[in-house]
Amino acid sequence: MTLEVPRRILVIGSGGREHALAWKLAAEAGVEQVLVAPGSAGIALTPGVRCVPVDQLSGGSVVALARSESIDLVVIGPEAPLAAGVADALEAAQVPVFGPDASAARLESSKSFCHEIAEAAGVRMARARSFAGGAESLTAARAFAQELAVSGAGIVLKADGLAGGKGVVVTESLDEALALLPSFLSDRPADRPALVVEERLIGPEASVIALCDGQNALALPAARDHKRLLDGDGGPNTGGMGAYSPLPDVSDADVAHVLATVHRPILVEMARRGMPFRGFLYAGMMLTAEGPALLETNVRLGDPETQVILPRLGVPLAPLLLAAARGALPRAPEVLPAVEGAAVAIVLAAAGYPGDPSRGDRIEGIDGALADGALVFHAGSAAGPDGGFTVGGGRVLAVVGRGGDLANARAAAERAADTVGWTGMQRRHDIAATVPAATVPAATAAEATGATS
Repeated sequence: MTLEVPRRILVIGSGGREHALAWKLAAEAGVEQVLVAPGSAGIALTPGVRCVPVDQLSGGSVVALARSESIDLVVIGPEAPLAAGVADALEAAQVPVFGPDASAARLESSKSFCHEIAEAAGVRMARARSFAGGAESLTAARAFAQELAVSGAGIVLKADGLAGGKGVVVTESLDEALALLPSFLSDRPADRPALVVEERLIGPEASVIALCDGQNALALPAARDHKRLLDGDGGPNTGGMGAYSPLPDVSDADVAHVLATVHRPILVEMARRGMPFRGFLYAGMMLTAEGPALLETNVRLGDPETQVILPRLGVPLAPLLLAAARGALPRAPEVLPAVEGAAVAIVLAAAGYPGDPSRGDRIEGIDGALADGALVFHAGSAAGPDGGFTVGGGRVLAVVGRGGDLANARAAAERAADTVGWTGMQRRHDIAATVPAATVPAATAAEATGATS
C-alpha cells in the first residue's frame, strides 16, 4: 500500500516535543517544508523548518494560517490546543488534521473521564474514585483515602484537569494525603470533577504511544520517562526529566498486546459514544506484579519520550499521520519498526522548576553538545541578544545521545549534557542508569485484564 506524503506540514506548538516532530518530518522524502507555529528561535534553526506566529489556542487563527500557507496536514503537538477545540475548527474547515477533537481530548483533560472510558472498555486501571469540589466531597475523599490506607495501598492524588504533567502527587502516607486533599478541592465547582484519588500501583512504568485513525492503531517504539526532579526518583513530579528507548523489559510482543488490551478497546468505546479518536493515544502503563495496568491516557505524544522515540523510528512518519487524519491507517505492522540502537534524553531545567523558573540566564555549550553528535531539542529557550540562547521556561533543553545500546547512548547523552550549562541549571544524572532486564510476557497482560487477542 502506497501512502501519500504531505508536502507542506504545519506543526502546532513551541516545545521540545514539537521540535522533535519538526526535525523528523522535515528530513523525510517528499516533505518540502514544515512550519511550526508559534515555534521558537531554537526550533527555527532546524533545516527545512520555518516558524510563524499564531495564537495556538485560536482555531480560527490556525485555520487561516493553514489556508494561507497551502498546508496539506496540520499536526497538533500540545494538549491545550486540542482541549480548546483547534482540531474541531480545522475539521470544520476541511483541513486535514492529526489530533483529536475536543470531546475526544477529554481522555487527557479529565482523569475521571479516562477512568470512565477504561472501565467501560474493560481496561485495567488502579482502583479510584472521582470527587467534585466542596466540603461534602472533601469528607468523601477523606473516607476513600482512609479506605485505601486500611487495605494497605498507597494513595495518589490527581488533579482532574490539565496540569502540564505536574498535577499528580504520589503521597508517602495517609497523613500526607489527608493534609493535601483540601488543596485539590477548595474553591472548585461542586458540579464537576476536581480530583481523582487512586490506589498507588508499584512497578516500572512504560509509555506506549499509538497512531490512531478512529478504529485502527499502530504503535511507536516504547519508551520510559522519569518524572521526578532528582536522582533516585526523589523530589517533586515534573513534566519529565529524561527518557530512554528501547525498553529491555517491554518487547514488541508486549507492545502489541497493549494495543490489543488498551488502545483498541478504548478506540471501540470512544467510537461507540460518537467521539472517534484520531491522533496520538498515549498509554502510560505500570508493569505491576499482577500484569500491566493503565495509569493514564494522554492525547498527544509524550515529552520527553518523543525526543527518544522519533530518532529511533525506522519508517517515515508524515504519510502515516496523513493516512490517520483521513481515517485510513494501514493495518500492519502493528508495532512500527525501529532502527538498531538506543536513544537517551536528559532534560536540562531552569532553577526553580517545577515551581517558578528563573529566566534570562545565558545558555553555554549547545554548540559543543551538537559537535559531539548529540541532538539538542529546544523546549524553553529564548533568543539571546548576541545570537545565542537564554533560559525562557522550566524545561529548557533535551539533550539526546544515541548509541548501539542503552549504555552507549546514555554515555553519549551524559557527555553532551556535561558541555551545556547556565546558572542554577537542574538535571538528573541517572537517566537509564538502572534498567529492568526481565521481559513481561504478553500472556501476563492477558491474564491481568481478562482479555484475549
